[in-house]
Amino acid sequence: MFKNKNLSWATRLGALALAMGLAVTSASVEAGARDQAKRMYDRIAGVPPTDGELAQMLAIMDPDEDNVTNSDALAREAAAIALESPSFYNVTLKNLFTPWSNEEQTVFADLNDFTATLIGLVRDGDDFRKALHDDVLYVGNGNGLPAYSSANNDHYVALENSGADLGDEDVLVRTSQSYLPSSATAGVMTTRQGAKAYFVAGTNRAMLRFTMMNFLCLDLEQVKDTTRTPDRIRQDVSRSPGGDSRLFMNNCVGCHAGMDPLAQAFAYYNWSGEEGTDEGEIVYTPNSVQPKYLINADTFRYGYATPNDQWDNYWREGQNSALGWDNGLPAGGQGAKSMGMELAHTEAFAQCQVQHVFKTVCLHAPTTVGDIAQVSSMVSNFKNGYNLQNVFTDAAAYCRGD
Repeated sequence: MFKNKNLSWATRLGALALAMGLAVTSASVEAGARDQAKRMYDRIAGVPPTDGELAQMLAIMDPDEDNVTNSDALAREAAAIALESPSFYNVTLKNLFTPWSNEEQTVFADLNDFTATLIGLVRDGDDFRKALHDDVLYVGNGNGLPAYSSANNDHYVALENSGADLGDEDVLVRTSQSYLPSSATAGVMTTRQGAKAYFVAGTNRAMLRFTMMNFLCLDLEQVKDTTRTPDRIRQDVSRSPGGDSRLFMNNCVGCHAGMDPLAQAFAYYNWSGEEGTDEGEIVYTPNSVQPKYLINADTFRYGYATPNDQWDNYWREGQNSALGWDNGLPAGGQGAKSMGMELAHTEAFAQCQVQHVFKTVCLHAPTTVGDIAQVSSMVSNFKNGYNLQNVFTDAAAYCRGD
């Protein structure tokens, strides 16, 4: 290597180090791109890419060009290859959406119509806001599967056990919620699993609470506003709990003043089965308020007696105007469909979906200034069509160096 014997050993060692350093630098460019591609695929699909898939991603990212390797646009394009993996639908999305489908918020639950419908909307690149208001249902289309039934979950248990690719358009197909009038459908809220989880027993307030938690990332304590008018709070809420009216005025009213007028949208819905059991189906009684809305009337008989499913949004004003309500929509309406649209068209809905995906892909919540700026950019991109696939590729490209 060193033909000039007159060079000192110090000079020779320096030259050797320089040569080795250049070699390492050259290799690190390619290895960096390779590692980033593998990381993006694994974060989205939950499994490593095949050699062929990795080669496809590297061809897009073009690691031989220093000025191209770090291109976010090319990284997003490469990351989209992971969206074709069955594991993205069968594992990543199922694990993301399953906790939303049960009150225990556990990921260890069977596939169901709530989860499958969300997976289908993502796979088809559809407007994800439809999850809260559209007449939509995704069912399996395989031989040997039990027929879909609004009375049991056998269809989805068999579909999951079959190991079928939920990302295949011939396996998971879109249909309507034929067990309800189309006007009474409200996306996953009116699926069998949605009703089983949140219309069972109780007073249907759970449906509003968990829908806000899952789709707006806000629990009731975070939207509590004691300045709202309490005229729509139901009779079952004591105005002086424990004999102290201050508790009601300073605490209870903060949630109920806004929650009860919104939850009135569910006044005609119920679940026929017993809580804690698998038997039952959704019940819809048009123009007839469910008895659960009128229970414990003697708790405060001067309270609001629900007459219909007319909902109004008292949270459009006051501190909760910050949720970013759509001024193009009315602040009230009838039934779950229009109320679901009210929630889905908020800025909070878009922010929440991006945060869910960011945590799933980047494995941490957005905390740094850079993270927060990235989330803001991803929200803007998401609102251009509300295609959740784009949020996954945006997040993967951003976190590919982590």
